[in-house]
Amino acid sequence: MINGSCCCGAVKFELLRQPSMMGTCHCSRCRKVGASAIVFVRKEDLRWVEGQEHVQLFQPKAPYKYERCFCKICGTSLGEILSDMDSFPIAANALDSDLEVKNSLHEFVDEKPSWYEICDNAKQSRGHPS
Repeated sequence: MINGSCCCGAVKFELLRQPSMMGTCHCSRCRKVGASAIVFVRKEDLRWVEGQEHVQLFQPKAPYKYERCFCKICGTSLGEILSDMDSFPIAANALDSDLEVKNSLHEFVDEKPSWYEICDNAKQSRGHPS
């Protein structure tokens, strides 16, 4: 069992299994919402403990298409935790338990700020990995 929550504790959830993958997105949008490190989870593995009503959905304007979720009380980024997809990314920063999965990719490395240095050997791509 992997526990997750927001900063203020109003939102709490559990993952019944380890995430299938971890990646880091360097696009300006993910950096701004504080969700550069993401883990992919299956919808069937997410169990709400409390506070789902405190999750706010942010609808992006074109050309962006992915919605982002955050706690409407403290602002903690939660990735796409309200997604209806079978598998979706959530912000790794919202997980309270240790993970077995390690970072396996860096995407949008062309948008990476000059002050950030990639310090692992994970695959890198200019956009979404193919």
